[in-house]
Amino acid sequence: MIILTYTFGILPLVEAKKSAEEEIALKKRALLRYEEYLGNRKVFEEDLDRALKQYEGIQKTLLLGETPQLGAANLQEIVRRLSEKNGVSIRSFRMLEPKEIDSFRKVSIQIDFNPTNSMLGLGQFIYDIEHQEKELTISEMDLLVLNIRMPNHVQGSLVISGLMKGSKTKEKGKER
Repeated sequence: MIILTYTFGILPLVEAKKSAEEEIALKKRALLRYEEYLGNRKVFEEDLDRALKQYEGIQKTLLLGETPQLGAANLQEIVRRLSEKNGVSIRSFRMLEPKEIDSFRKVSIQIDFNPTNSMLGLGQFIYDIEHQEKELTISEMDLLVLNIRMPNHVQGSLVISGLMKGSKTKEKGKER
């Protein structure tokens, strides 16, 4: 009788007490972790604010537009404005095939410009493209000197590229 009482009465109580103590210890550790997170809440909020500011800064450097065509139109307008500012006469614009790069889309246009009399204006035009608030790059440059004796008259073509939001970013946003 004592063995039965011990086996069916006391052992289950002892084991229940052990499991309850283990569960309490586990929950105390979890509470300590949560208290640590709450104590570091200010640090996490500062990290989040810094990440948001960095994200906004990156967004400012991207071309505007939902589609590659709108991004290319935005890029074309920027280039047109800079060419007028620096006295470079553009003969034609041509949109090239957009490329997906990670979560961005690289939009490129090729421009052909008429002979220019001012190397200073052409140099300033190239400088302004590369130092725009938008992240623009000149990936190809083909220059032709019409008269070797008078190298001031230069014509050519440039391939100018900029980044815009890619389609992968939108798909991820729709899934959430």
